[in-house]
Order: sequence, then structure tokens, then C-alpha cells
Amino acid sequence: MLFFVDESGQDRGEAPYEVLAGVAIHERELWNLLQAIRAAERDVFGVRLSEIGVEFKGRKLLKLKTFRHAQQTAPIPADKRCALCADFLFKGRREALGGPVEPRHKAEFAAYGQAVLDFVGRVYDLCAMYRVRVFASIVPPDAPRPSGGFLRKDYTYLFERFFYYLEDISADEMGIVVFDELEKARCRILIDQMARYFVGTARGRARSARIVPEPFFVHSDLTTAVQLADIVAYCLNWGVRLNRMTKPTRPEIEPFGQRAFDLRYVGHRVNETDGQVWPIYGLTYIDDLRPRTEREDTEA
Repeated sequence: MLFFVDESGQDRGEAPYEVLAGVAIHERELWNLLQAIRAAERDVFGVRLSEIGVEFKGRKLLKLKTFRHAQQTAPIPADKRCALCADFLFKGRREALGGPVEPRHKAEFAAYGQAVLDFVGRVYDLCAMYRVRVFASIVPPDAPRPSGGFLRKDYTYLFERFFYYLEDISADEMGIVVFDELEKARCRILIDQMARYFVGTARGRARSARIVPEPFFVHSDLTTAVQLADIVAYCLNWGVRLNRMTKPTRPEIEPFGQRAFDLRYVGHRVNETDGQVWPIYGLTYIDDLRPRTEREDTEA
């Protein structure tokens, strides 16, 4: 099982929360899913986005302007929309390569906006078809951070839920974690913190039986599944509110947020003490990222 992880809101910009999101995709399904997404790109945009230097990331595709453009005209028939959208995108590509500014028309803007919304909807359809499962930790920007080399609680939560999911699948399912590449120094810090967690704590050692403790790092612009995790993180950030989350959503994002929410992992665990069955969810809100020992020292 492959677990692709990306973030939303960690740049402390306009986003209401920080979201660490992961999408679990079985290796047997990964290539079929990627091919289906690429086919959807060509069908909707008339070109693969990577061919013109565009990543299908939430912040780029689902910005406010996209929705405004989409509403400028009545829905455009799919074949005409695709042609207009391809013209629009290739104009941008030629300009980015140093060409002169080319005029755009209202219909092209509308076609692009409508195509983006159609494409994101199709991506969620494909995720459901290929049994992608969503996990996420949602954190307020002012949440206390751990000191020293401790792994943040949003990461440990994600690994815990991924571990439970692997247990649910089969007795011998293993998981590999794939991150969007950060600066090398940040990658080394994260690797060291994960090693400290998976090797130096009892829970981490137990979970290393299912999750390979050393992650892989990839370039998101070259890795479709990481871009998929980014879309999910963005939609959860702006379109979903769990208990205790009070910051406003962007209403136009809420339908996509609901699609991400519907893909969340839901499992069950039996309490060994009393035998009660408790639900386990792949999404959570965390308002303090410190480990328990550090929180207790602060409160003492």
C-alpha cells in the first residue's frame, strides 16, 4: 500500500488551517488510476496539464477566479469547451516561454473555469472507483509545536490511522510513505524525527511492523498521486469543518470538501478492557501538536 502525503496552509498564508493529508492507494490500482486521471485531463482540457507546465494543485486550480470564470457563461458543450480550453492554455504556455501577450476571450475564460471544476469532480469519481482512502490532520495555525526532535502529533496521528487501515486490509499488508519533496534540510529533519518515533517509542516500533519507517521523497510536479493528496488537503482546508473548527469555509469549495470527506477511512477497534467497539476515523482536528509528555511538563 502506498501512502502519498502533502500539505495545505503550512506557508501561513490565507488558508484558515494547516492540513496534513494522505491518500492511500493500493499498488495494484495505482497505475490504472494514474492512466484514468491522464485520460480525464486530455478529455477535459484537450492536453495533459504537465505538458504545458501546470500542476493540478488545489491552490492553482480552485482559486476564486476559477469559479468566477466558470460562471461567466452558461455551461459550454463539452467538445467546444475542450477546444476553447486548449487554446486558452496554449496561449499561456507560449507567453510563459517568452512569446508576446495573446488576447483571451470571455468564452475561453469560462471554458477553462468550467473545465477545471469538471476535472476535479472526475478526479474524485476516479478516487472512489479505485478505492482511494483519505486521511488528514487539521491544525489551527497557532497550535503549540513540539520542541526538540519530537515528531509532531499531526504526523503521528496520520501514521496511526494508516497503520489501522493496513491491519484492516490483511494480516501482512505493508505500507510505504511518499512525501512531496521539501528542502533537503527539512527532509533530513523529518527523516530523523520519523526514525526517533518508529525506533525510539513503543507505539512507533509496533507500527514499524506495517509501515516502512524511512519515507520516499518525490517532486510533486512529476508525481500525480502527490498532486492528488494536495487537492484533497486544499479541499479539506477550505471546504470541511469538524467539531471545534470555527473558521469560515469557502462555500464554493464545500462540495469538493464533501467529496474528500466521503473518501475518509473509517474503521473500528475493540477495547480490550470492556469489549466495546469504537469507530476510528481517518480525519481529525488537533489543537496541540506536542507529545503528551511535553504537554504534561508545561501544565505541571
